Amino acid sequence: QVQLVESGGGVVQAGDSLRLSCEASGRAISPYTMGWFRRSSGTERELVASANWRADKTAYADSVKGRFTISRDNAKNTVFLQMNSLKPEDTAVYYCAGAFRRIGNGVYDRSDQYDSWGQGTQVTVSS
Repeated sequence: QVQLVESGGGVVQAGDSLRLSCEASGRAISPYTMGWFRRSSGTERELVASANWRADKTAYADSVKGRFTISRDNAKNTVFLQMNSLKPEDTAVYYCAGAFRRIGNGVYDRSDQYDSWGQGTQVTVSS
């Protein structure tokens, strides 16, 4: 059974940076697409970023393009989300997700395309 554990969240000011980490155990992440989602109060969970197994294919929400970068270290079974120029509207719980039941080299933007989820890490950006 796969376990995904996020870390790196916190309270920062607008313009600051944070780096989230997602460490997987129980299964190698290397053949699979991984993603980051977020949910803020009163909203649906939305895709932030997705990366295929080599991270040579990535997808981002329009709201984070140019500010956030997804990367992965398959040898360490870890996925990262570098978040720069943070804005108050980035405040949310951020979730790591893995598409362990899908064979392919694509990126996925829907939550139903992922089958494993972490418990989330809170990111709060103050103005």
